[in-house]
Amino acid sequence: MPIDPIAQKMLDDAKKSGRPNAHLLPVATARQNFEDAFGALVKPPIHRVVDVTIPTRDGQTIPGRLYLPAEQSAVLPLTVYFHGGGWLLGSIESHDVATRLLANASGSAVLSVGYRRGPESRFPTAVDDAVDALTWAADPASGLDIDHSHVAVAGDSAGGNLAAAIALHARDTGTPALRHQLLIYPVTTTDLGRGLDPAYDGVMLERDELQWHQANYLADPGQAGDPRVNVLDADLAGLPETTIILAECDPIRPQGELYAAALEAAGVSVRVHLTPGLVHGFFGLDEVFPTATGAMTFAGQQLAQALGSVHR
Repeated sequence: MPIDPIAQKMLDDAKKSGRPNAHLLPVATARQNFEDAFGALVKPPIHRVVDVTIPTRDGQTIPGRLYLPAEQSAVLPLTVYFHGGGWLLGSIESHDVATRLLANASGSAVLSVGYRRGPESRFPTAVDDAVDALTWAADPASGLDIDHSHVAVAGDSAGGNLAAAIALHARDTGTPALRHQLLIYPVTTTDLGRGLDPAYDGVMLERDELQWHQANYLADPGQAGDPRVNVLDADLAGLPETTIILAECDPIRPQGELYAAALEAAGVSVRVHLTPGLVHGFFGLDEVFPTATGAMTFAGQQLAQALGSVHR
């Protein structure tokens, strides 16, 4: 199927603008461009938003934002969310619309985590922050007014990589007992020989850009094989049921497809939702892409079913 016409126009306009791709810019400029692009979106209404401070193992703190979708007649389950951006770009702010929509669609409280990014904080800092955020949020001592026994993790792109990594950690440590992992066009391997569809190289993401993200994330190239990065080749047995959201015209779509197949081979229940014609980064952009709504609805339904929340 051809690329969605709205997405194609975006690609054409970007090419005509002459503005360099992110990996050809200073990191600060690339970050600001990323924030500006998402900052123009209209924020959907939600019942309540609470900014929180999350402690980390090294004595520092990172920001978090809790989205509560409804008046709490009962304590809400929790989904801990990690934004995308190649472990380098993106923030709680850039993903504010997507996390609002996900909370409303699932009936789950959503905690968006502002983990530390490369190149200032290289691997495994982001993974450690993700583990610390999940551990803190799932502990009643955090003070979060949520059901600490009904917890899921979620993330998009590099954030999906973090979510998958901490699902492995939770399985191995037994804390917390996750009910679900929602992975949105996740990064599951740094091996672009098998994780990149050349037919869509340059559609929102370029091979060189992906390698730029890796170079700014990993402290050493040898870390690419670490199962907290290369989750595709990790032991996946015993992971919670999984939902994977994919875009047809995404160059890293194979990473999600391969991960789904590996999960099934390991005996893990997995459901995949593929949106025809759409591109990497579409999730939560219902304002831009009318056909994106189906993926958000599906993700919300899957979380609601797994967590016992009220699908709205």
